[in-house]
Amino acid sequence: MSKVLFGIENLRVAYPQRSQEELSWAVDDVSFTLQPGEKMGLVGESGCGKSTLGRAAMRLLPTSSRVEGRVTFQGQSVFDLTLPQLRKFRGEAVALIFQDPMTRLDPLMTIGKHCIETLQAHSPKLSDQEAKEKAIATLAKVNIPASRWHQYPHEFSGGMRQRVAIALALLLNPKLIVADEPTTSLDVTVSAQILQELTRLCAEENMALLLISHDLAMVAEYCDRIGVMYEGKMVEMGATESVFKQPQHEYTRSLLQAALHIQAVHDDGELIIADAQEQQSSIIHEQSPILQVTELKQHYTIEPNLIERLFKGQGQIIKAVDGINLDLYPGEILGLVGESGCGKSTLSRTILQLIRPTSGKVKFLGQDLTTLSRQEIRSSRRQMQMVFQDPHACLNPAMTVGQSIADPLFIHNLADVAKAKEQVLWMLQKVGLTPPQMYYERYPSDLSGGQQQRVAIARALITHPKLLICDEPVSMLDASVQSQVLDLMLQLKAEFELTYLFITHDLWLARFLCDRIAVMYGGKIVELGQTKQIFANPQHPYTKTLLAAAPLLARA
Repeated sequence: MSKVLFGIENLRVAYPQRSQEELSWAVDDVSFTLQPGEKMGLVGESGCGKSTLGRAAMRLLPTSSRVEGRVTFQGQSVFDLTLPQLRKFRGEAVALIFQDPMTRLDPLMTIGKHCIETLQAHSPKLSDQEAKEKAIATLAKVNIPASRWHQYPHEFSGGMRQRVAIALALLLNPKLIVADEPTTSLDVTVSAQILQELTRLCAEENMALLLISHDLAMVAEYCDRIGVMYEGKMVEMGATESVFKQPQHEYTRSLLQAALHIQAVHDDGELIIADAQEQQSSIIHEQSPILQVTELKQHYTIEPNLIERLFKGQGQIIKAVDGINLDLYPGEILGLVGESGCGKSTLSRTILQLIRPTSGKVKFLGQDLTTLSRQEIRSSRRQMQMVFQDPHACLNPAMTVGQSIADPLFIHNLADVAKAKEQVLWMLQKVGLTPPQMYYERYPSDLSGGQQQRVAIARALITHPKLLICDEPVSMLDASVQSQVLDLMLQLKAEFELTYLFITHDLWLARFLCDRIAVMYGGKIVELGQTKQIFANPQHPYTKTLLAAAPLLARA
């Protein structure tokens, strides 16, 4: 057995508390070790302590947190490192990849500047040119072309920002990477490429990987060992294959059951189609479309710098949405899948007229939205609402849950204060936040990720819209909560007679939920058809690539 690279012994962590609160351990007596080159997965529901453990190991907790136990790296106590040692430790010894790349990237710095600064902070002798060459090679590993060097984080899609964050972690060739949900916002092909790259580097550089994730299939495919956390404790630990084949703890069994429910797998491993989809598809297209998108284009120009203007003239045009034709029928769930940066979110925002299209038409309930005034568009949004990927980012932290959900009622003049409260309490009951009176007075920070997403869904439904555009609504949730929220969405769809445009990079979610699937690539829809047909007989090479890359528990 090789020397232990990284060790956690009897670690306990409690966050700063208000004076009246009882001490609560976010991480409670956790111990494990990692050998050089080993790949370990850490799974569990949101709020179980996974991320806290990763941050404790890097000494990134709030200063007044209470920490007990030991964290060692190559035999040295991490808690005893001086500030200069700690600065060297972070990045060169251990690199942390965060779930939300915007917490890692400075909005005022270009991507190139991020890379140069990271390299020169740890290797001051590197020239700008040497640093740039190394950075461009590393960015290429995560599919970021050199042409994006001078762009800023806001000019990238969420998935592309995450690729940049992963490249920044790889720049210094660390001995251990702590990856906290590193591919949550990435499509299956890029996830597979990045994890293959990470695992290849682990093998070549004898680098260890601690992969914190709620994606059980991904952990099963890429990790040698798995630890399952529940309520701050490590409830199960073992070789990945044995844990997945014979889970010992009840919570591990429930996680696997929830993941298999979403992937819709028979005992014999054969994929099935939900009966509801089969019944639905035959009657849907007898009606007129609720939404018609015709030749829709959304083009952007990247402004050239002075040198590029002198030698190349005009800036580069990015065709984010390039001639989309799409019909959506009442009562249908249409899945929109594709890689990060392919234009999915841009398409949804253009449909809502949050950004005006370069050209093309968007007809909703027979009305062309592209010809409406700003006031008329605002009025139309009562019937067309959106559920975003990150509920925490779309809920005002200064407003209570009750105020957040009631807000659209006041915007559209649909209720007075008393009537709004009555409707909000009713809606909280509908989305499973009970007792509603208790949740009404809470703030988003008091809720788990799954509860926040339920609030976001309640807020979207409070105006009783006809169409709900869901942009990666469950990608940040663990398997058990994903399953609950998706079942809730199906239940609400039937009760409120909703139509869904469901944007996702997770093919198995689309497979579980959608009647039809549109596959998007490079700003265009390259394949569109019934879910069963797309999975059984994909026609476009890109669709085949997507299906081949998607991790499946039955394969693991």
